[in-house]
Amino acid sequence: QVQLVESGGGLVQAGGSLRLSCAASGRTFSTTTYAMGWFRQAPGKEREFVGAVSWSGAATLYTDSVKGRFTISRDNAKRIVYLQMNILKPEDTAVYYCAAKDSVGVPTTPREYDYWGQGTQVTVSS
Repeated sequence: QVQLVESGGGLVQAGGSLRLSCAASGRTFSTTTYAMGWFRQAPGKEREFVGAVSWSGAATLYTDSVKGRFTISRDNAKRIVYLQMNILKPEDTAVYYCAAKDSVGVPTTPREYDYWGQGTQVTVSS
């Protein structure tokens, strides 16, 4: 079992940057190959895939709307996954969630993930 806690959200002006963190805990996390994903959900909208990183950190995948602006990385020793968000736009406003999946690949849909954090609010003003 895995517990995930997001942090780092807040209010930022368009063009600015934020770095979100997802701290993982649980005795199985350090010995299991967990892929980590980031999703976001705006009010009244479906939960949307943002990006994901493989268990080793060697492979990453992003949705087209954030390519070149967002970067996912992970520090397995610290059990933290990061989402660096640059050149933020008002349409990036949403609650951001991290998720974990016991997988050697990089899942991209919510149904593939087993564990979820509580979410952190990101608001981008114009």
